[in-house]
Amino acid sequence: MAHRVMPILVPSVTAVAAVVAFAAWLTAVPRPQLLKRIPGLDKPVGAAVAATSKAALKGTLAAGSGSPADIPGEWPRFRGPRGDAMFQSSDFSLDPPWGEAGPVKRWSVALGEGFASPAIKEGRVYLIDYDREKEEDVVRCLSLADGADIWQFRYPNAIKRNHGMSRTIPTVTDKYVVTIGPKCHVACLDRLTGEPQWLIDMVAEFGATVPPWYAGQCPLVDGERLILAPGGPEALLAALDLADGKVLWRTPNPRDWKMTHSSVVPVEFQSRRLYVYCASGGVVAVDAADGRIVWDTTEWKISLATVPSPLPLPDGRIFFCGGYDSGALMMQLKGGDGRIEPDILFRLSPAQFGSTQQTPIFYEGFIYGVREKDKQMVCLDLEGNQRWSSGSQHRFGLGPYVIINGVLLALDDDGLLSAMAADPNEFRLIGQARVLEGHDCWGPPAFVPGYFLVRSMTELVCLALPPGG
Repeated sequence: MAHRVMPILVPSVTAVAAVVAFAAWLTAVPRPQLLKRIPGLDKPVGAAVAATSKAALKGTLAAGSGSPADIPGEWPRFRGPRGDAMFQSSDFSLDPPWGEAGPVKRWSVALGEGFASPAIKEGRVYLIDYDREKEEDVVRCLSLADGADIWQFRYPNAIKRNHGMSRTIPTVTDKYVVTIGPKCHVACLDRLTGEPQWLIDMVAEFGATVPPWYAGQCPLVDGERLILAPGGPEALLAALDLADGKVLWRTPNPRDWKMTHSSVVPVEFQSRRLYVYCASGGVVAVDAADGRIVWDTTEWKISLATVPSPLPLPDGRIFFCGGYDSGALMMQLKGGDGRIEPDILFRLSPAQFGSTQQTPIFYEGFIYGVREKDKQMVCLDLEGNQRWSSGSQHRFGLGPYVIINGVLLALDDDGLLSAMAADPNEFRLIGQARVLEGHDCWGPPAFVPGYFLVRSMTELVCLALPPGG
């Protein structure tokens, strides 16, 4: 078995995950009135980046015309409040999911090309965008009521079109919003005002290598710490103090594994917390307390682009899947004598299951996801057996999906939204409606009751969901 195990000396902690992908086309980001300039990011545009020295960073903060909405609820990070791509509440029903005319569009906003999706907290929408004309990353805070910009924080970042620009999802806490830009710049801002707390460049700070289709890793905030996976020579993973950006620990990188498009995920096993990450050469689990490697393995790696994040399951199981004919793998953690060791339970061929971009969902004992080979939605049991598939008449391409109150909502590449029952006994289509007019609608949705946010390559749309909500 091609894995390595190291003893655990300190209990672990939690983390989250994710990702995004490819395409092309463009719309400039609107620029509100400039208010002030803030120090940071003074590296010349297009200049070669040093691999070890810390970069000085700068950006500009500008106010817009929008106001925060008095709308409760949050979808504060990649895959939602619990990191499982689900929202459960007894306060509303999605039966039916919408009326005959489809979901009502509340508002829409033009975006720079990409797949970066929003996070939501207390009537504000946060996302990282790209202004191609100005060659700037743009962290935007919008009103959930009408999509108007409340503020924008910009910093220079010259990048070439490469199947989209931005493709990550912010993480929002009570105090801060944290983003990762296409070239691995990390920004921590005051979530209410947009004032920068700190900014770093993971290439300069940790020697990170920007992934082939730009950064797809979504930031993981665990308490007062930010967990990153730079994949640098001396920092496979790193923990930073959320308040000031100071490095608390670094995980050694003896195999010289690089950053992928996947996100770090927390796994708890035998009362120990681990951070699990799919790096370029395999999977690593580190102790959440100090970043030491607990185990690593080369049994799971993807040759071209690693995008889906690990899917934690009950009883120490972890499900991995990927595209490019990599299929899927079920791992079982085993512990004893202060050690944790990964064991391979089974593999699935690409014909059985694989996913190019999206991380599947575990719901009430079953796994739901779109199979790469035929683009059908499938339901699997935890032994890898197929319970059903959606059939050739219902294909979803590389589109995202979430489960809300037992309803599986999935977008296809061209913006057709399908509502299905998350029921292991049968595939049952509840409704369909075209909600986006663009293409490559691959960014994961965000939801709070009454507001369902979806995007195409160049547009963010807010839908009324449930109807009248």
